[in-house]
Amino acid sequence: MASKKIGAKVWAIPDCYLPEKSTGDLPSHESTCVLNLGSKPAAVRLTAYFEDREPMKGFEVVCPAARTLHIRLDRLRNGRGEQIPVGVPFALKVESSAPIVAQHTRLDSTQPALALMTTIAFPAS
Repeated sequence: MASKKIGAKVWAIPDCYLPEKSTGDLPSHESTCVLNLGSKPAAVRLTAYFEDREPMKGFEVVCPAARTLHIRLDRLRNGRGEQIPVGVPFALKVESSAPIVAQHTRLDSTQPALALMTTIAFPAS
């Protein structure tokens, strides 16, 4: 069977939000999950876009070959040590040096009944 490359090098996630509060033991957060089915590591760069401010750049991670990586956005820092602000809607562009699959997951624990949402990102390349 012929080998087929799975994934894309550019992904868009238009609906992101880091809540300001949490209840219980699990903090509210969002994760961008990437899957690298290739034989080489993928250098992944994330850019955050906002409604009323300039984009935040310089968020970089590496997803090893034939591995998955869950990028917790509430813990992510860019090269200047900045974090994505909480309580502010934003969108993400995910760029990779190799084809990856990207998925976005939200855990909302702002109320005692947890909500978990996940969706595949939009492959833009």
